[in-house]
Amino acid sequence: MGTVEAGTDGVTGERRRLINVAYRLLGSVAEAEDAVQEAYARWFALPPVGREEIRVPGAWLTTVTGRICLDLLGSARARRERYVGAWLPEPLPDRTEWERAGVAGSSLPADPADQIVLDESVSMAFLVVLEAMTPAERVAFVLHDVFRYPFAEVAGVLGRTPAACKQLASSARRRLGGADAPEAGGRADVVRRVKEAWESKDIEALIALLDPAAVMTADGGGLAGTVPHPVEGGTRIARYMAAIADRAPGLELVERSVGGLPGLVARRAGAVETVASFDVSGGRVTRVWVVRNPEKLRPWLREG
Repeated sequence: MGTVEAGTDGVTGERRRLINVAYRLLGSVAEAEDAVQEAYARWFALPPVGREEIRVPGAWLTTVTGRICLDLLGSARARRERYVGAWLPEPLPDRTEWERAGVAGSSLPADPADQIVLDESVSMAFLVVLEAMTPAERVAFVLHDVFRYPFAEVAGVLGRTPAACKQLASSARRRLGGADAPEAGGRADVVRRVKEAWESKDIEALIALLDPAAVMTADGGGLAGTVPHPVEGGTRIARYMAAIADRAPGLELVERSVGGLPGLVARRAGAVETVASFDVSGGRVTRVWVVRNPEKLRPWLREG
């Protein structure tokens, strides 16, 4: 899992990698930050002689972070049951499109979202599939398939044999098997045309851009108004989008990168109110994920 110096600088230099692991395991920037902070707290709570006995601090920190995330995933089901409406992972902005936390020249750390590498494994489609895995499957899959850690090291996180961890990752892959990889070409054009049709309230154009079996899921968390249940069918989604446009005068729709893929951001008076992600197949939108919960849009609040 990588070798770092035992000194403070070498250990704290692991933070970026740990944040990347924890976000993919938890789907929440805030929870990922908390998990990594807890891992560091446990490291610095060790007596000096204890830290000196750890040959590879980076591996130790990864193991502890993974176990903390595993515990959080285990309690996630109860948290989801209390959540108002559908729960979606936090969407990530492109780091070039928002300001770092704090004031220039201050000693405040950068927002953890600024440290997350954007790739297919942070797209909304991928994160939603990860949510369908068991906690152990998700940990085994993310650590091995995404971050290429050997099963012998994954076993240290899960407290199982390497062979059992290999089986967990295989089971996770089967869950992922039904999810298509993001289309490389044409996605931005489809999203742009959705934006134009939405702005002009052209229901027929929206229907043409949406797969007949498309599904839209929205997350307001009880803190922002949204549809409480998934909207199924391209025609129903198109009509819902047009109705929202009628009820939201002054809303500005902007094309932005969401989790590394083309998406849309809705702003009012410069403030981000909604972030939408899309899954596209065959030139049509098959899934729409809408996040309106303001607690999940904090990295976007300074988006420009």
